[in-house]
Amino acid sequence: MDSKLLHILQHSLGVDQYGQGNQYRNFFGTDPGGKDFKMCQELVSMGLMKDLGTRDWTGDEHCFVVTDIGKEVMAKESPAPPKVSRAKKRYMAYLKSDGRFNSFSHFLKYNESCRKDGEQYV
Repeated sequence: MDSKLLHILQHSLGVDQYGQGNQYRNFFGTDPGGKDFKMCQELVSMGLMKDLGTRDWTGDEHCFVVTDIGKEVMAKESPAPPKVSRAKKRYMAYLKSDGRFNSFSHFLKYNESCRKDGEQYV
């Protein structure tokens, strides 16, 4: 699948370039003069999107939605995310810890003590 078409499906669903994330929406608004309109029409012809026509809430743009088949194709065609090292995963967990730790070394010490008890923060 063309990467621009895949991007429209991903953007319509609110996921990242790897097809990951919470699919918190399902629409794409564009007008017939817009650069994405032809690509959305192509996705409609492939059965991956539906054109719901113009809507007041889209500023009279055409509202396109991704079909169930389009969601499956998007998930299948999206590339795998890059591998993340164990060290980077730990640091990312520290960043998400909402300031519960004074420093990264404090986080690591806490994590190490949890691992000795059979649990682990990361």
